[in-house]
Amino acid sequence: MIKDRLGRPLLDLRVSVTDRCNYRCPYCMPRAKFGPGYAFLPRSEVLSFEEIVRVVDALVPMGLQKVRLTGGEPLLRRDLGQLVEQLAKRPLDLCLTTNGALLPAHAGPLRAAGLRRVTVSLDALDTPTFAALSDSDVPPEQVLAGVNAALAAGLGVKVNAVVKRGVNEHAVVELVEAFRGTPVEVRFIEYMDVGATNGWRRDDVVTADEILALVAARHPIEPLAAAPLGRVAERWRLSDGSGTFGVIASVSRPFCGGCTRLRLSTDGHLFTCLFGSQGTPLRDVLRGDVPGALEEQLRSVWGARADRYSEQRGEDSGDGPRVEMSAIGG
Repeated sequence: MIKDRLGRPLLDLRVSVTDRCNYRCPYCMPRAKFGPGYAFLPRSEVLSFEEIVRVVDALVPMGLQKVRLTGGEPLLRRDLGQLVEQLAKRPLDLCLTTNGALLPAHAGPLRAAGLRRVTVSLDALDTPTFAALSDSDVPPEQVLAGVNAALAAGLGVKVNAVVKRGVNEHAVVELVEAFRGTPVEVRFIEYMDVGATNGWRRDDVVTADEILALVAARHPIEPLAAAPLGRVAERWRLSDGSGTFGVIASVSRPFCGGCTRLRLSTDGHLFTCLFGSQGTPLRDVLRGDVPGALEEQLRSVWGARADRYSEQRGEDSGDGPRVEMSAIGG
């Protein structure tokens, strides 16, 4: 097991399999920047499935335990089941994050290929709020159909909701109540300053404490045991036992000290922080033929890591614009 300069092991890898998405969420991929003229990556610059598997295989002996496929929207990547089938043969917790719009058609085949769990983004249940936050024509009912298809296929399901002040606070209790009595756990995420295009303001953040107060005002709640290292959600249960939910408090209660995540962008750059400004290019190493070069690069990148942006938020680090979330997943 390798550790970074702050003693954190590398346990998780998030792999962005595409930089494209069928939504234009204002907090991730705002249409003003990612409009019709935006230049997405050409195929030649996108990592192949074989290259992704090589990175994973190199990291497993270093302690890797979990791989999450992300995007963009990963279900837009053609033949994604082939990658899932290859990764499912490794001793890993394999999961995927999706906006859910395409999940009704993909849940069954992905489960058959070896996928274990999905996390579905669903920021509201009412159509006007959902449309404002996804900037798409997809109705929330289509996402709910994707959740049901995933459950029917035997996949574990979590639902993520980003909460932004003045936009969807009302959805917090609605989402908790919608999934009461089901295996689905909802997790509420504080609105974060990822990238440079979402117009983030601290005043727009609905904090974890505020989210908990919203739920507690309707339903008595109890804390669950602290999450193991690398798991970022604080988990709670409804006192009547009818459901659980979580909050991810990256802004109000940073968890940098327990961050065990490495991120691989669609074009083969390694990022050691969601709020990173520059990644380390791997594509040339992957497409070269120098024995041991990939392993050496991976060890070097993680060994030099000292990121703790959320603990330093607001300080002028001088690192320049941060990478957009759509390039490296959430």
